[in-house]
Amino acid sequence: MASSSSSNPTPSEQEATYSKMSVADLDAIGSHCQMAFCHQLDFLPFKKYCLDHRTESAHSCPQAGAWARRRAQNTHPTTSGYKGPQKPNILTHEQQCSSPTCKTLVNTPLTTGVHCEKCNRTYCLKHRLTYDHDCEKLTPLGAKPGKTVQQTQREKGVAALGKLRAWGQAKKAAAQATVPVSKAKQAEAARVQETATLKNTAKGDDKIPVEKRVYLYVEASSDTVTSKIKKGPFFYSVEYSVGRVLDLAAKSLQVTNLNNRSESEEDKLRVFHVEGGRLLEFSEKLGKSVQTGNTIVLLRGVGAGMAQTPEKIA
Repeated sequence: MASSSSSNPTPSEQEATYSKMSVADLDAIGSHCQMAFCHQLDFLPFKKYCLDHRTESAHSCPQAGAWARRRAQNTHPTTSGYKGPQKPNILTHEQQCSSPTCKTLVNTPLTTGVHCEKCNRTYCLKHRLTYDHDCEKLTPLGAKPGKTVQQTQREKGVAALGKLRAWGQAKKAAAQATVPVSKAKQAEAARVQETATLKNTAKGDDKIPVEKRVYLYVEASSDTVTSKIKKGPFFYSVEYSVGRVLDLAAKSLQVTNLNNRSESEEDKLRVFHVEGGRLLEFSEKLGKSVQTGNTIVLLRGVGAGMAQTPEKIA
């Protein structure tokens, strides 16, 4: 067994085991940070700067971003002024809420869009009401510059009212025209059949007694209102006021009804009686103004001043 003294190196052997390095050797391996007042000797592979001062912002590089631009040009040599991948701009989405301060996408499975009939724009549920998107200050899409929303809506209402009056006058003239007896009998039979069909297809409150029902054709004026259902047969009680019938008809045809939320006459719906050739007052009793087989039309923008007889507004 070897002695313990033979396994332990002598002091001279210990000195020979280690390598000696001078300051010049250290400088040859690493480099000093060139940041003023730093000059730290660093062995990390960063050119000219230490770990703490390696970034462009840390040492205030006068050519900041130059390397990134060179890399982008090498990656996209045919693209001039390439700025890297761009995020989609949600503000230009054609189905975005029309309110300038809102970025909500509408007409999606999660958010429905509400079309404003006055300014002809589409909004989210939060900005659907006229006072939520400052509708009065907007020029309707498709309207002539310089006209306010109220002026445009009133013009539409007056034009629609004129068409309805002409329609009513034409129906009255056709009913009063002198026809041969044979044709008169055919026309009467056709009216009887039409009335029977109207009663069979009309919708309404089943609690209304049959003897108090008045069956009507109800339509929405496409010139002044937007509705999901254009027209349909309905029945109401002869004791209902015109205002109540208007609310029920607007709900049935899915027409936006702002009568209880807006003071502007251009916002309010009105009921036009085609056969009578006039706008009906809200307080009128339905049974005193119309009869079974008549047609009433919902329109907007005619104003209170137009709710008169045809002779007065002609």
